[in-house]
Amino acid sequence: MAKVEISFTINGEDKKVKVQESRTLLYLIREELGLKGTKKGCETGDCGACTVIMDGKTVHSCMVLAVQADGCDITTIEGLGDIDNPHPIQRAFIEAGAIQCGYCTPGMIMSTKYLLDNNPDPSEEEIRRALSGNLCRCTGYSKIVEAVKIAARKMKGGLQNNEKKD
Repeated sequence: MAKVEISFTINGEDKKVKVQESRTLLYLIREELGLKGTKKGCETGDCGACTVIMDGKTVHSCMVLAVQADGCDITTIEGLGDIDNPHPIQRAFIEAGAIQCGYCTPGMIMSTKYLLDNNPDPSEEEIRRALSGNLCRCTGYSKIVEAVKIAARKMKGGLQNNEKKD
């Protein structure tokens, strides 16, 4: 099968790659670029484990063809922070105990990032709605919702990096 050359930015880095037209963005991110933080779950767009931000919107990367990323700006979980300098959202998830098996966490964090970038002070209902495309089988969501509330306060400057919730 013929390959198509595409150019895009991922986590602030310009890329030019050749991809098969039938390959998904998820495949490109994980297998071609080696960014394993974006998880492969259902591959039907239902679980949200593969959520990334593309041109300012969340997408399930298993439902986007890699060729559709041509000219786009993509952010994956690796683009938010790292072990030495975690993003405030990542810190909040740890502090709230919102991580159990961790499989859904990258997608949850990316959906949270999108939410807080667009609504810095969401209500609980808005948080739950924003996360409705991300499934978790471990937590029951209470701690995840609490993590989003903590992250919102952190990002507004209401909590210091290591300060606990109420």
